[in-house]
Amino acid sequence: MPFPAMSVAQAHAILTGPGGPLEIETKTIRGQSLRVYKAGPQTLLDIFALGRSHGEAEFLIYGQERISYRAHANAASKLAHILKDRYGVKKGDRVALIMRNLPEWPVVFWASVIIGAMICPLNAWWTANELEYGLRDCGAALAIVDVERADRVTEKLPNIPGLKTLIVARGGDDKPAGAIALEDLIGESISWASLPETAAPEVALDPEDPCTLFYTSGTTGAPKGAFGTHRNMLTNLMNMMVHGARQYLRRGETPPAPDPSLPKKATLLAIPLFHVTGSHAVLVPSVAQGVKIVMMHHWDALKGIELIEQEKINSFGGVPAIAWQVLEHPRLKEFDTSSVENVSYGGAPSAAELVRKIVEAFPKVSPGQGYGLTETSAAVTNIGAEDYELRPLSCGPVHPINDVRVVDGDGQDVAIGEVGELWVRGPNVILGYWNKPEATEAAFGGGWFKTGDLVKMDEEGFVFIVDRAKDMIIRGGENVYCSEIEDILYKHPDISDAAIIGVPHKILGEEVGAVVTVPHDSTLTPEELKRWVGASLASFKVPAHVRILNEPLVRNANGKILKRELRALFE
Repeated sequence: MPFPAMSVAQAHAILTGPGGPLEIETKTIRGQSLRVYKAGPQTLLDIFALGRSHGEAEFLIYGQERISYRAHANAASKLAHILKDRYGVKKGDRVALIMRNLPEWPVVFWASVIIGAMICPLNAWWTANELEYGLRDCGAALAIVDVERADRVTEKLPNIPGLKTLIVARGGDDKPAGAIALEDLIGESISWASLPETAAPEVALDPEDPCTLFYTSGTTGAPKGAFGTHRNMLTNLMNMMVHGARQYLRRGETPPAPDPSLPKKATLLAIPLFHVTGSHAVLVPSVAQGVKIVMMHHWDALKGIELIEQEKINSFGGVPAIAWQVLEHPRLKEFDTSSVENVSYGGAPSAAELVRKIVEAFPKVSPGQGYGLTETSAAVTNIGAEDYELRPLSCGPVHPINDVRVVDGDGQDVAIGEVGELWVRGPNVILGYWNKPEATEAAFGGGWFKTGDLVKMDEEGFVFIVDRAKDMIIRGGENVYCSEIEDILYKHPDISDAAIIGVPHKILGEEVGAVVTVPHDSTLTPEELKRWVGASLASFKVPAHVRILNEPLVRNANGKILKRELRALFE
């Protein structure tokens, strides 16, 4: 059958129209008339219950640790009761979560959201100063951290008077004085299966209750806490279901019904859970479907390939860099990767060549990618399979619950095929920025979220990212805002002019480049500049490329640095 068998609009009508399996209805939410999914889970408590129903199926694999869905539910329910009854965590309170991908991460996440708290996952790569800011801004009275983050937080405790309780995972004898060991509350992961099965605490939850607070850096000033609701997060789950079913319809096939007799799927988690890609697009859908999540201490391509063979991994990706490193690893063909069915990613620019290489390396694989932001609770668009092979530069059509506009500098809609800024509206768009009413109004005012991304759309509604209006670099899926690094550079006594520029990189998408002006007698070296930035900011924000000049940087008539011209210095 020629592809496509039907248009995207026709597929969406079958799936989401009246009587469809993913039917959409219109609701008024906070004064806006929005399209929402009519059936399905309403709060994250519903997803947690689904997870518990998977029983002894494996859920979390971390090294030699193997945790079932039942064991995880035992630990999360026990911790939920402890947070609520012993530490007084109430509906709407913030619980800070600062740790790398460990089995304890999902336990803390679910324990918090099922009692109505707002989980605040802070970036585990942040420095002590960055973590101090996040903890002060979110106002959490309780934080649960891993031992690697404990010292950074502890040294800043005098500056965070609102943080009353610090709980440390895997601290052992290295646990800071005054901190509580998470193991003293719920035991080590190996013992979770022996915990008594306990129902979740009885807390009335509503789809519109805030439940997440993820931090996203701003183009100016400090990071902003993007706070979202149960509906925001669950809309992404339903969107992914539409996307998966649409691929079958587009090729003229009937989407298969769930078959509980089939083996559970397995996914390789190589991206942080403290980003929405990890939490919204991997963790929540995995719990809903009973997927086995194989966690890595840190990403290593060879170890990842070994795990694909050992754990019969069906899907991996997250960001393009991970896919590239697997595909180009010299030992890839030594391993059995025949279990892989899906390689998908988002969060960073990707080359059209990547799609071709995925199809060559994994003949039965469906490649895919999506476009979204923290503010849109993950994906606004998704593309996969034949659609992606035919349009390798597109990030896909817009999900059926979203309205979008592509506008010019005056806020007027542009014609099909013309470039403009993408504005988004829908039930996946967050409430706003925590404690930042002016920034919220600027980004969300008028009922539309202004993404800052420049796009064009074709006749069928496929979106193509052209550029970013925001002064931002995306390095391996991490947002790096230029102004934040420039502010640090300007504090150096020798630097009088500074610009941060994205330098194209095949694997990471972009790397950070710095151009600075210093006096003729300055002895500043690139290595010293990197150390200067690294003392204040996370390592992924440290410039990989440095150019040191003795003349002022080129500017336009309004005094704005012409970064487009400075990019030539890195070619």
